[in-house]
Amino acid sequence: MKFFVDTAEIDAIAELNDLGMVDGVTTNPSLIKKSGRDIIEVTREICAMVDGPVSAEVTATDAETMIAEGRKLVEIAGNIAVKVPLTWDGLKACKVLSDDGHMVNVTLCFSANQALLAAKAGATFISPFIGRLDDINLDGMELIEDIRTIYDNYGFETQILAASIRSVNHILDSARIGADVITAPPAVIKAMVNHPLTDKGLDAFLADIKAAGIKIL
Repeated sequence: MKFFVDTAEIDAIAELNDLGMVDGVTTNPSLIKKSGRDIIEVTREICAMVDGPVSAEVTATDAETMIAEGRKLVEIAGNIAVKVPLTWDGLKACKVLSDDGHMVNVTLCFSANQALLAAKAGATFISPFIGRLDDINLDGMELIEDIRTIYDNYGFETQILAASIRSVNHILDSARIGADVITAPPAVIKAMVNHPLTDKGLDAFLADIKAAGIKIL
């Protein structure tokens, strides 16, 4: 499974990237705006740091302008994936941009029918939003399962990018089902290391070491 980091914070990306935990980055204009920096500048810096795909989102809602924005965004770096919404215009833009040879991440997916359309339009990634479905008492993981089944049935190459990840359990369940990628905030990825028995075992180990007076350096 590939790990994408859902942030525009350069330091947070760098920390995980140094550990080999970053296969790509997803961001959007609102995330970058929070940093107080220029969108193009930040995106270019992220692309230079990370070898994998960096999703950069269009701001337009009509197909013609989305296509124009997408073509501008891919000029930033060769690893840009243009992020478009799962609307009819977004699918039109996806088809044109993917035919041009560019990576496209179709986002705001909430149904398997939508995911099927995105795959037909040539999407590189489909981003089903797990957490937002959970928020309205629907099962976000069930959507991942449905998309996995459909894509496997027909050999679609579109990668399932599980998004709106809220917890380590979302990551575990996505991996178990077979999502190709997850994108999550740095804090959620780092929380995967936590387990109370690990903490308990380490405390006991340190107590034994201290009692025995053992030192390596």
